[in-house]
Amino acid sequence: MSFPPHRFIVSLALCAWAGLAGAAGPLVLQTAQVKALGIETMVAGQAGDAGGSRLAARVLVPNDQMRVVAAPADGLVDLLAVAPGASVKRGQLLARLLSPQTLELQRDAVQAASQAGLLEQAAKRDEQLFAEGLIAESRLQASRAAAVQAAAQLAERRRGLALSGAENGQMGGKLALTAPIDGIVLDQGVQLGQRVETATMIYRIARLSPLWLEIQAPVGLAATLRPGTPVEVAGSTVGGRLIAIGSAVDPASQTVLLRAEVAKGAETLRPGQFVEVDIAAPAGPQQHLPSSALIRDQGRTLAFVQTAASDREARFEARPVRIVSQGGDSVVVDGIAAGERVAIRGSSGLKAMLAGLGGE
Repeated sequence: MSFPPHRFIVSLALCAWAGLAGAAGPLVLQTAQVKALGIETMVAGQAGDAGGSRLAARVLVPNDQMRVVAAPADGLVDLLAVAPGASVKRGQLLARLLSPQTLELQRDAVQAASQAGLLEQAAKRDEQLFAEGLIAESRLQASRAAAVQAAAQLAERRRGLALSGAENGQMGGKLALTAPIDGIVLDQGVQLGQRVETATMIYRIARLSPLWLEIQAPVGLAATLRPGTPVEVAGSTVGGRLIAIGSAVDPASQTVLLRAEVAKGAETLRPGQFVEVDIAAPAGPQQHLPSSALIRDQGRTLAFVQTAASDREARFEARPVRIVSQGGDSVVVDGIAAGERVAIRGSSGLKAMLAGLGGE
């Protein structure tokens, strides 16, 4: 004669109660009882466990590894020498613009150079005349001041010319845009023949190692983490460490922003890519567990810790714990040590056996 599965489970529980009547020790279950009650366990403190430490993350380029090449003046795009995905070296020609403003900058630089030369000669002549006693000292000081001012204006004009990408001392309306760093071209913002305004983005270039991972973590988990905590991209050997933990909580999702830096295997990731990451649970008095691991009993919060196991039986003890924080399907608790094995499924059956022992 066969019995429905739920009757079989109840029968096993009743047998356990009878066998444990009057005992003050832990709950002892035969291997068949463990299987029938659907009991599953996990080791507290393991990365990627059922405690919910697998989180979504977005791949970003660190701010100091990215540069934007922009139009220094209004003009027409005359040359685009590279395309997105290309590797470039610092100083390499990327694009060229035809710009009337370049002629104005070059003209101003030529005029400033001529003026600075004339005033420098005048200052030298007045120094000689002053030494011969033919002019007053005030005239010499005025000549020197004018020469210094002209030299400063020339330096300003030449600096503006260099920033524009135009060649100094050569008249022409072409602006050469070069790569400011070694890296990869991520974006191209214009097309050949397009008219652009000052500060229009031409290219975006980045160095792609190391990279950042931005992670939205539940408040409870974030409270247990520290900079330096290991992070791994799920299903790969790509890994890094947390470098920053946000201080603000997103009001909509109730999550905290974490930032990890990834160097090992960064070349396999792409900026803007979404991945899943495993964050190592902290080793210490507070542990990250699934909410299914906890039960309520007479005002207490309990977790069932497996204290021993063999091929024939397993022993569990009901351990009082304190909930530190809770978010979604996970909790952070005090009272469980890293490395202890905790029941995360079948806790209701263990609770029924515990109640049976109490009744006895």
